[in-house]
Amino acid sequence: MAQARSAASKNAGFLENLFKLSANNTTVRTEVLAGITTFMTMAYIIIVNPSILGKAGMDVGAVMVATCLGTALGTFVMALYANYPFAMAPGMGLNAFFAFTVVLGMGISWKVALGAVFIDGVIFLLLTLTRVRQAIINSVPMTLKLATGVGIGLFIAFIGLQEAGIIVKNDATMVSLGKITSPNVLLALFGLAVMGLLLARRVKGSLLLGILITSVVGMITGLAPYPHGIKDIISMPPSLAPTFMQMDVLGALNIGLLTVIFTFTFVDMFDTVGTLIGVSTKAGFLDKNGELPRSGQALMADAIGTVGGAIFGTSTVTTYIESASGVAEGGRTGLTAAVVAVLFLLALFFSPLVKLIPTAATAPALIMVGLFMMEPVVKIKFEDFTEAIPAFLTIIMMPLAYSIAEGLVFGVLGYVIIKLLAGKTKDISLTMYILAILFVIRFIMLR
Repeated sequence: MAQARSAASKNAGFLENLFKLSANNTTVRTEVLAGITTFMTMAYIIIVNPSILGKAGMDVGAVMVATCLGTALGTFVMALYANYPFAMAPGMGLNAFFAFTVVLGMGISWKVALGAVFIDGVIFLLLTLTRVRQAIINSVPMTLKLATGVGIGLFIAFIGLQEAGIIVKNDATMVSLGKITSPNVLLALFGLAVMGLLLARRVKGSLLLGILITSVVGMITGLAPYPHGIKDIISMPPSLAPTFMQMDVLGALNIGLLTVIFTFTFVDMFDTVGTLIGVSTKAGFLDKNGELPRSGQALMADAIGTVGGAIFGTSTVTTYIESASGVAEGGRTGLTAAVVAVLFLLALFFSPLVKLIPTAATAPALIMVGLFMMEPVVKIKFEDFTEAIPAFLTIIMMPLAYSIAEGLVFGVLGYVIIKLLAGKTKDISLTMYILAILFVIRFIMLR
């Protein structure tokens, strides 16, 4: 017994020294709980990413393994090198662009598309080493940083409402209210009520408990599958061979694919920048100058994850907005990210079990995270319209354009244009001018 306590004490000491838990006002228990919560809210990617890339002709089993490995690699680097609680995985939107636009739409092979993703990662490595990406993050005005956090919150909530079936597609009005009395929507609303109650009572791990309780209720009511035997719990992972090292880099360097490479690079950069700024603002990681300490290390994790993901056989790996769920549960260090990475590796063997968690159980967590991310809106200077207009554009365009990157584009362009027209040129940094010019060029290229 004494030996067990001694071993536990040594482990706690090791984690304290590695992740500086006390300095970040957190504990091993809080970080582990936060890591599990983040994993639960983003585990859907284990199933969703292979199904999307499978439509591009890729082996679904191999992509599932590549998804877990690419996620674990990038997230471990984030944990150990940057010491932030941010998780990484193949980006939603980027995988759809990969499959539906590049492969199916343009008729390009998935191997060439993987080559473009690999080049994207190498470009990020160079931009990070030369501190260009860090300069971009630190040059974004505080009003846009605050707005980005709020916009991401609305985006997350919108995704959650869609996954729950509360908001559905409508050809006449784009979106509309779903059928509230349908069983799956009722299960999601039940999960939302449970999480709300737990949060109101300040129960630690409210989101995770809500996900688990809702999943159990789903199994009891027949709305979620339940395990029938060991095969529904654990199995050996599929072979990685069909996608491992299959990227065609030379094919991707074809001059006709420069637009594809540019799009991968652009969207990944500003999805990552937007996520880092937004979640960091909510977590209080930004310093008094509004800059993110160790931003270079965080961005390096993103670049390494993308390169590694392409080698394994998956689309661009990026920082995940679902990291906000772990931050909301108190995650403040890389230990949270390390837990996520370990769980994704374990998921290789427990992929059947992961499939048992219904979307109706995770969707309410995303909606609640959207609530948590709204807080910075009160710090935006709405009385100054040269600040309020670009902030509003950033916030509203993220959910409506279904893209963090596009929200930032409109925010940056709005900021530069309105400040110029108002004669407040001193508020505009050189980096913001450069970004605005690049965004205009991008619109011209993609028209």
